[in-house]
Amino acid sequence: MTDQQLGRLQRVDLRDIWISEATSFTPWLAKPENMAILGETLNIDLELEAQERAVGPFRADLLCKDIDTDRWVLIENQLERTDHTHLGQLLTYASGLDAVTIVWIAARFTEEHRSTLDWLNKITNESFRFFGLEVELWRIGTSPAAPKFNIVSKPNEWSHSVAKAARVIDDTDQTDTRLMQARYWAALNAKLDEIGGPISGKRKPQPQSWIHYRIGRSFMGIGGAMNTQKKQIRAELYMTGTPAKSLFGQLREHKTDIERDLGYSLEWQELPDKQDARIAIFLENSDPADETDWPRQISWLAERLIEMHRVFAPLARDLTI
Repeated sequence: MTDQQLGRLQRVDLRDIWISEATSFTPWLAKPENMAILGETLNIDLELEAQERAVGPFRADLLCKDIDTDRWVLIENQLERTDHTHLGQLLTYASGLDAVTIVWIAARFTEEHRSTLDWLNKITNESFRFFGLEVELWRIGTSPAAPKFNIVSKPNEWSHSVAKAARVIDDTDQTDTRLMQARYWAALNAKLDEIGGPISGKRKPQPQSWIHYRIGRSFMGIGGAMNTQKKQIRAELYMTGTPAKSLFGQLREHKTDIERDLGYSLEWQELPDKQDARIAIFLENSDPADETDWPRQISWLAERLIEMHRVFAPLARDLTI
């Protein structure tokens, strides 16, 4: 056996590569290839929504979506040791959203801040997940510096597995319905791709009662939903998170113009008992479980989604959050 010469890892100071969080590290992390590295570490398929986005009185470094679950992922960066200021911001973000994954990246975690994330993961339900990651840079000889993310705190897998097991029991009774839902959204995706236009059918169909597509603005999306008991489907613009009511109010000021451009009336549902809001049109007497009626239902839904995207997307860009 021939001895092979191996290189030697050398640690690189973070500041040698990234001068600051805002001007260097955050823009670097926002690139798709680097977001993929972070996603592999977290085992989350991340889709960047916005950079330096206001969330309450603070600004999140990166605002992403978990593609598989459509839940928010907030990323806060530090190129030095963790501090109480950033911890306070993370708690503010969590308090303003119904469900969120928070990722705190730093050069080094103090023991008290690591313990705090562990405690938060212990006392919160599955709607909230907290990750603590230390970032390092390494090179071999004169090679380019390579990043490495190390998880120092993550959600408590045991408690979450209990909740997951409860869902599995629930899912067992609804297997046929959930399989139907996934097939329904796959058929909708195929129809959207067949028609072409601004909505891509690449969104992964999930076994759930709704599917949403990006409209080019955070906290809102165009989507379809089904109600098998009411035998009803709907196309909607759905707004979520703390800005939802404000976004809804701004759009309602253009209600007459919006409905004129669409050529039909909408239901403007502020959802006073929830944080979210919805603007929708319904197709009644339409049972999603009746696959023989899918061509009619899916054609109607695809056309409404494309029309709503055409009208709402330009307005969404000018809304204030």
